[in-house]
Amino acid sequence: MLEFVVIVESSADAQTATKLAERVLVEEIDWLDSELAQSLFRWSGLEVGTEHSCWKDIKDIIQSAKKSGLRIPKFLGHSKKSGVLKADGAATMKILNLISLYQLKNIRQVRAVLLIRDLDNQPERRVGIKQARAEYIDRQPTLEIIVGTANRMREAWVLNGFIPFNQGEEKILENIKNQLNFDPCEESHRLRSNSREEPERIRNPKVVLEELTDSKKSREQQCWEKTSLELLQQRGTDTGLTAYLQEIEQRLMPVIRE
Repeated sequence: MLEFVVIVESSADAQTATKLAERVLVEEIDWLDSELAQSLFRWSGLEVGTEHSCWKDIKDIIQSAKKSGLRIPKFLGHSKKSGVLKADGAATMKILNLISLYQLKNIRQVRAVLLIRDLDNQPERRVGIKQARAEYIDRQPTLEIIVGTANRMREAWVLNGFIPFNQGEEKILENIKNQLNFDPCEESHRLRSNSREEPERIRNPKVVLEELTDSKKSREQQCWEKTSLELLQQRGTDTGLTAYLQEIEQRLMPVIRE
């Protein structure tokens, strides 16, 4: 079975990113359905038996792999193609080097890696990850590297998928729109605050999502599972969601079709 490694900031990020990827694959590949997908590939972390790995744990995971006997090449912080790597570039190279060892030693059948990151007003994160991909992309064995960067965070992607189900939700959304003077679902990238205090709390994407979904995870989940991919692509241009869905279509789909 093929393995697709998933690197995220939290389990919620992993759930959102992988479900969206599955939806794209099932919708675009005629012969693929959700049941068949479960037998073709699985989402994994860098460590055996895990479903994803978190960015904050990469250093510890690398050290653990070294203690197990894997000789992981030392990365000095720069690349031949891009020079000094920005932000997450060095961490990304370490991830890719570890996966490469898995492939070369036939330890695991990893064919792709999803690098999912909140930008949190740090666009250099995306630059660094893409620098590492450019450095690694032509190496053997082949590895598809999919980049998903949320502007400003995952909640912006979820808001892109929010559609009111009833009059109560319509009223809440209308009230928020009046306070913001824009639609937080169509322009969620404009929600830049981290505060939970007045008056800025209404510009915090986490707060807005909680208000709209009544803090119910099941209602939040419907935003990325039920809303049409077409609408998500339409709304997600400035949040990075559209680019992520395109990466799945252009880079991961060919692996399934081989």
